[in-house]
Amino acid sequence: MAEKPKHKMSTADRAKQFMPFSALKGLEDALKEKEKIIVPKIELSEDSAAELDRKMHAIKRGKIATIVYYDNENYLKITGMVAQIDENKRIMQIVNTKINFDDIYDIILSP
Repeated sequence: MAEKPKHKMSTADRAKQFMPFSALKGLEDALKEKEKIIVPKIELSEDSAAELDRKMHAIKRGKIATIVYYDNENYLKITGMVAQIDENKRIMQIVNTKINFDDIYDIILSP
């Protein structure tokens, strides 16, 4: 008696068998959020604010700069080309990241 040919499963269907499974969707993200350490925003002293203002006036579009800024309860550091400085909207753009002037903590200018 001849055996029937087995139905060959597609590669995509076979791969689905080994995909990770999460019974509790969103649990991992919720746990990460709970573990997050909230950093309060630092108020600059008069001297620090004056130094930052001097650096803000020295920075030019097209130059490379490192900006330390406050975002979403954390301090972040980005280095890249200054794409835009909009004094009216009070926004500086480093590559694709827009940073509000009020959130800038420090500027390190590249020579």
